[in-house]
Amino acid sequence: MRRAGELGDIQRIGGHSRWVRLTHWTIALAVFVLIFSGLAILMVHPRFYWGQAGNDLMRPLFEVPLGPNFHTQQFSAQTPFFAGSGGAATADRLAEPWNQNGWARSLHFLAAWVFLAGLAAYLTLCALTGHARRRLLPGRGELTGGALGQDLRAHLTLPMPSPPPGAPYGLLQKLTYAFIAFLALPLMVLTGVTMSPAIAANFPILLDLLGGTQSARTLHFFAFSCIALFLLVHLAMIALTGPVRHLRAIILGA
Repeated sequence: MRRAGELGDIQRIGGHSRWVRLTHWTIALAVFVLIFSGLAILMVHPRFYWGQAGNDLMRPLFEVPLGPNFHTQQFSAQTPFFAGSGGAATADRLAEPWNQNGWARSLHFLAAWVFLAGLAAYLTLCALTGHARRRLLPGRGELTGGALGQDLRAHLTLPMPSPPPGAPYGLLQKLTYAFIAFLALPLMVLTGVTMSPAIAANFPILLDLLGGTQSARTLHFFAFSCIALFLLVHLAMIALTGPVRHLRAIILGA
């Protein structure tokens, strides 16, 4: 008989349990829509700031070279609101910027709810079934420099080893999956809701926690970058180690 901690995680070696497959595809499809709509939002204003405020008349923390609004904004001479230099200022925009915020923000908002539902279900079932402890987190004595180096060399050597899909995962897989599932994706949710004026107004502690709306937006971008990089590497690993059998395992479970 299986232990109680394994309830709901009936998983053959080389396959994935049903709830893992369902939550995987729910999160994956939502993330692809979020990336698509998020890039459209980013192209409207590809500059990032730290703190509460940020606009075209302020010096950005950094700027992403993306979209038609990158380095194309032109303004008239700035007029200070108050006496003295260094304070708030205003200026007339000389040309209207490219703007696709309407449909992109609506789609982003709708996909975010699907993403949140899938992630909440996955994290809850991870805790209830012991999936995180037994499948994703390195075991006692497993996380060593030698083991990490050996796994890294295996991933950098072609042809790559082709273990069965699913658990047991290698050390690099465990560390990467745990980072994405338990840090990057929840951070996406936290920073996303902090940028919502309605939510921030009711829970101002979020702004204090993250340092302001623009800080939340910047952290949101870094979390997105980690997830996008993970997706690229993840898809490359699947292509190099047998895409058909990996797809069959994550769709059919075997």
